[in-house]
Amino acid sequence: MRLLSILIPVLLMAQTPAPKPSPSPASPQRGTTPPPAAKTPAPTNSTAPTASKPASSATPAPAAVTLTTDEQREIYALGLSIFQSLKPFSLSPAELELVKRGMSDAAAGKPAEKLEDWDPRIDDLAEARQAKAAEQAKVAAKAYVDKLMSTPGSVKTPSGLIYRQTTAGTGPSPKATDSVKVHYRGTLIDGTEFDSSYKRNQPATFPLGGVIRCWTEGLQLMNVGGKGTLVCPSDLAYGDRGRPGIPGGATLVFEIELLEISN
Repeated sequence: MRLLSILIPVLLMAQTPAPKPSPSPASPQRGTTPPPAAKTPAPTNSTAPTASKPASSATPAPAAVTLTTDEQREIYALGLSIFQSLKPFSLSPAELELVKRGMSDAAAGKPAEKLEDWDPRIDDLAEARQAKAAEQAKVAAKAYVDKLMSTPGSVKTPSGLIYRQTTAGTGPSPKATDSVKVHYRGTLIDGTEFDSSYKRNQPATFPLGGVIRCWTEGLQLMNVGGKGTLVCPSDLAYGDRGRPGIPGGATLVFEIELLEISN
């Protein structure tokens, strides 16, 4: 089965997808790709027992397994890794049940469909689902950006970057050829944090030519000692493919403190 090309690390990167050194780089997630959805009904929620309909006929849910050994934790982590590989599909609960069924049928040696018949279409399914999710993210971002631009202090550049200064710096501004030392926090527009040098308690240092376009442009608007917020549309960040923890088409919000400039 082909490995989905969209499973790549979360890093501040150059416009090309090559990773750069990072204080805590994330590893690529590898996992299996789900078989296509077979046409079976979604499971229905069980109802509470009544006097006329005893609950004794219901199949009890399997008890949760307590993770007591390293091997159990490793196998549990395998499940987490597989789920990470399924994220591009944006599976509904009913579709996730179909994935579970496919795995159970395969383990029993009784698959309902032949994998070789449907495997070539799995990447197409992932790309279609990802494109749809990216468009939805862009619609949500437009409403966020429109609201932000209605408040004083927001400056939108011709590229679509939005910059808001929170603390004026007194030092020089970096050039695109400079390296900078910064503290930063990155979130999605709903506030979900995906990266923070503050949490690592270690500033990040990198060349401005080796990061996403939003940072290359936005840091040049700041002065050393200053703090500001960069709102980065997806085409200045990670595009429609995104990264683990960053959905495709996502607009990103970075709170940045410019500490130093080095040539």
